[in-house]
Amino acid sequence: MSAGREAFDRAALVDHARQVIARGSRSFAAASRLFDRETRERVWLLYAWCRECDDIADAQDLGGALGDQSGAAERLATIRALTALALAGEPTGRPSFDCFAVVARECGISADMAEDVIAGFALDADGWQPRGEADLLRYCYHVAGAVGVMMAAVMGVAADDEDTLARACDLGLAFQLGNVARDLAEDDRAGRCYVPAEWLAEADIPPGEQLKPPYRKALAAIALRMAGLAAVYEASARIGAARLAFRQRWAVLAAAGIYGAIAREVAARGPHAWDRRVTTSGWAKLGHVARGFVAALRGPGAEAARPRWSRRELALRARGGVAFRAG
Repeated sequence: MSAGREAFDRAALVDHARQVIARGSRSFAAASRLFDRETRERVWLLYAWCRECDDIADAQDLGGALGDQSGAAERLATIRALTALALAGEPTGRPSFDCFAVVARECGISADMAEDVIAGFALDADGWQPRGEADLLRYCYHVAGAVGVMMAAVMGVAADDEDTLARACDLGLAFQLGNVARDLAEDDRAGRCYVPAEWLAEADIPPGEQLKPPYRKALAAIALRMAGLAAVYEASARIGAARLAFRQRWAVLAAAGIYGAIAREVAARGPHAWDRRVTTSGWAKLGHVARGFVAALRGPGAEAARPRWSRRELALRARGGVAFRAG
């Protein structure tokens, strides 16, 4: 490790990360309070890096409105350069990347893990759109499933515990599928579409027309399909959560409830899902925290069927740069 290691003020970085998560994700901040102190701080440190990378990539502030998207390649290069410095243990001049330096050192987060996340920003920079279901899951793997793998490392899951890592990835995939369904209108305004082109064609929705009134009913059916896929991945993830320590299990199950409710609410609203943004109220979050506590006490339920696309397959294909589709 570099001599730069001594330059990090961990307490100050933890405080910075706490403020970032409080402003960037109230849902995640609420769930993170259920962790033991050491895990909670590491989760905050990792979140700060994820949030900063996302903000740089999208030229936004704490997940707000997208900024000017010109210069995407340069912003991506900045993310890679700062992340490389952090992984080398060198101060970066950016607190959120210094947060990553600390948590990567403490939890054994590798360059491959980081690159799997950064590759999702590269897809956006290229103006990429999924063709089929597996392409959609490839994107979800990069922007959320790979973060789930990092989170598992933060919680002490061993690097050779492939099944638990896969279940952690599944939770990230479930979260992102719900986010995609919720944010269809927001993404459309930004000129982005994460609905597979094959799904749009099957629904007779012309490209770029999905949010227009004549196609809202068909789009609602697509959102229902995404929500169903999210539910499959969430059920798989809950099996993995049962292997964690109690407070970690409680936090993960609470988060699964909070984020899973997003996809379910989008599906329930039908064609009106995008009239106003789906959110989770404070009282609803408390309800999910309580249900997560009960579920954590009960232990695992019935074994869930494994999803069609696994973490290993998604990661191998993504790293090989293979464009793939469900067949």
